[in-house]
Amino acid sequence: MRRLGSVQRKVPCVFVTEVKDEPSVKREHQPFKVLATETINYKALDADVYNAIPTEKVDGTCCYVTTYKGQPYLWARLDRKPNKQAEKRFKRFLYSKENSKEFIWNVEEDFKSVPECWIPAKDIEQLNGNPVPDENGHIPGWVPVEKNNKQYCWHSSVVNYEFELALVLNRHADDPGLLEVSAVPLSDLLEHTLELIGTNINGNPYGLGSKKHPVHLLVPHGAFQIKNQPTLKHNDLLSWFEGCREGKIEGIVWHCNDGCLIKVHRHHLGLRWPIPDTYMNSRPVVINMNRTKFDCAFDSKCLFNHFSKLDNQKFGRLKDIKLDV
Repeated sequence: MRRLGSVQRKVPCVFVTEVKDEPSVKREHQPFKVLATETINYKALDADVYNAIPTEKVDGTCCYVTTYKGQPYLWARLDRKPNKQAEKRFKRFLYSKENSKEFIWNVEEDFKSVPECWIPAKDIEQLNGNPVPDENGHIPGWVPVEKNNKQYCWHSSVVNYEFELALVLNRHADDPGLLEVSAVPLSDLLEHTLELIGTNINGNPYGLGSKKHPVHLLVPHGAFQIKNQPTLKHNDLLSWFEGCREGKIEGIVWHCNDGCLIKVHRHHLGLRWPIPDTYMNSRPVVINMNRTKFDCAFDSKCLFNHFSKLDNQKFGRLKDIKLDV
């Protein structure tokens, strides 16, 4: 499986942003908006965004596959955040200064505790052997998804550690207009980052499953390349999101040749999200559980078993998948 950029830290907007004193359409009760100007961000220019690969930004929660206990494991995103006292000091500092990087953190004392198995995200800046917090005062990181951890039960539903498999949604290898749900060896996903989407994630913008029969899937970052991309101009992007079927997505992530990622979200352009009919949930999908390749006796109640019953079936739309339970 080809890997594009890995999401290990906050991704900058392709445009320079500004804060407007207007109620946010993204976050309820937030009295301000963060909107894109028409100026391209210097970070995007430095990364040569004009020659990058544009892909669909998928609305879920970020995950990572790396080794734990000697085997490939799914890891959930867990940012280490400052304790109350440190957060107050940090906010006071931000009010008096423009650059958060000038703030001096004591990583050992200023941050809330995390599980012993927590690891910092790759490629983040280090100082004296400690990870450096980002501009929001957070240290991005990961925790392994254990099978019986109720906090991460939806993460756990898309992996099977006994057979070392993951439930993945991707584009079909032979038909770019078709989506495919398949069982993929976790070893094939090592060092990939993915987005967990589904019934109980972020309000379920793709309409997957139901409360009684929830459906969750992993989507590799960069899975859905945008073929008819708009030019990198504010008004052209706005028109593309509003008037194009392919533009019915949360946003665009550009995968640059140097590994950098650059994004734009509908909210940056003053547009609403979620929307009723997304491009993803209206696309046809086939189920390919590779039952001949993976001769696995799945637990009768697990998601893998339910999808195995739908093996080789095709649905007109992703949101039409219904589990036979």
